[in-house]
Amino acid sequence: MQLGHAEKPGQVQEIPLLQPGYTYRSVTDKISESLLTLRTPLGWFIGFGLGGILFTVYLITIGVLFIYGVGIWKINIPVGWGFAIVMLVWWIGIGHAGTLISAILLLFRQQWRTSINRFAEAMTLFAVAAAGLFPILHLGRPWIMYWIMPYPNTFGLWPQFRSPLAWDVFAITAYATASMVFWFVGLIPDLATLRDKTTFKPLKYIYGMLAMGWRGSARHWHRFNSLYLLLAAIATPLVVSVHTVISFDFAISIMPGWHTTVFPPYFVAGAIFSGFAMVVTLLIPIRKIYKLEDFITLRHFDLMAKMLLATGLVVVYGYLIEAFVGWYSGSQYEIFMLQNRFLGPYAPMVYLLVFCNAVAIQLLWFKKVRSNLALLFVISLIINTGMWLERFMIVIISLTRDYMPSAWGMFIPAQWDWGIMFGSMGLFLVLLFLFVRTLPMISIFEMREFLHDNQEHQAGAEA
Repeated sequence: MQLGHAEKPGQVQEIPLLQPGYTYRSVTDKISESLLTLRTPLGWFIGFGLGGILFTVYLITIGVLFIYGVGIWKINIPVGWGFAIVMLVWWIGIGHAGTLISAILLLFRQQWRTSINRFAEAMTLFAVAAAGLFPILHLGRPWIMYWIMPYPNTFGLWPQFRSPLAWDVFAITAYATASMVFWFVGLIPDLATLRDKTTFKPLKYIYGMLAMGWRGSARHWHRFNSLYLLLAAIATPLVVSVHTVISFDFAISIMPGWHTTVFPPYFVAGAIFSGFAMVVTLLIPIRKIYKLEDFITLRHFDLMAKMLLATGLVVVYGYLIEAFVGWYSGSQYEIFMLQNRFLGPYAPMVYLLVFCNAVAIQLLWFKKVRSNLALLFVISLIINTGMWLERFMIVIISLTRDYMPSAWGMFIPAQWDWGIMFGSMGLFLVLLFLFVRTLPMISIFEMREFLHDNQEHQAGAEA
């Protein structure tokens, strides 16, 4: 298929992945312009300022937490897991889109990933960073969090390796490490390009140090391509394994609403679903702020919307299977769990969840919706809200009513619960906007390779 050209007269012209007229030099100049000039768009200051305000709330909340303990949250008996675990699962899910776009689509040679993979990889790192803090903060004594690490200590204590909470430590650590190495290795050729382009000596020194002596020789490219593919192959199973391990926190218990084998694939599909939604949510305004319409085209959003629709339908299928298994089991506890979700005190949140994740995505069947960025932005926000509500339903609603009616209790979040929730979003936004200001959010070398492949394809088609 020749991008941007109809193959037959009268055929509908397809939106290209890269607007025509670009050369290697112009691609490099366009992407590096926002980094090597002193001008910063007003939209960047607005986004960074919003993130800074929320991040300040986060720091205040953590300070109060360290002084008074987890009692400032409205966790209780039976709801021992509150917003901290809800946000852990939500952030880990958002972090899946980056590895999926970068690793899996790279292995499948999907060229449309080229314009968005670097941004999605960075988003993965910052989402995992935000997620990884919640288990530590939830310990109650976070300053001794190193006790959960398996090392020979003088107390003779070891983590309980049969606990899925210990598995979380290894899963999240492995995922964060692999994602960071994969992200940094992909940056090396671009860091060398920025080193050679900048005239500001401190920046030249910093970029040169990070580029690790890259000169673009044939040997360098051979080793780079081998390592990049190897890291992609390592990262691919992590996409499935990490959120599967997170789902084991619930699935191996005997709590109604948690004890189900559908959770591992259901969690993975939901993670990719919410991750792609967050990529769309963030890319639409940042694309406008930095005037990247030529690189991130409507076709990219059309393809991401199709991914949202596909993964959303898998999530809906998971909802149906979970409800069917609960009913078909004949267990009075599982049946009551379903009744409690749809008829209990939290029923409005469950119905809102169904609307966000099952009803709203049906609009994505229509191309006019997929090509309308305003509608797509609203739908992606709705999906992110729905996926948060899903985590709330799984973690909190399932805990409020267990086997013993005498132990039932409600969970009503306090201001510190909301502070830790929105504050973590501030941490994420601060890291993200620092990234787009200091490092290329679009891969320069991959865009040049993409341009070269298209030129060769067009030359072959014309011949």
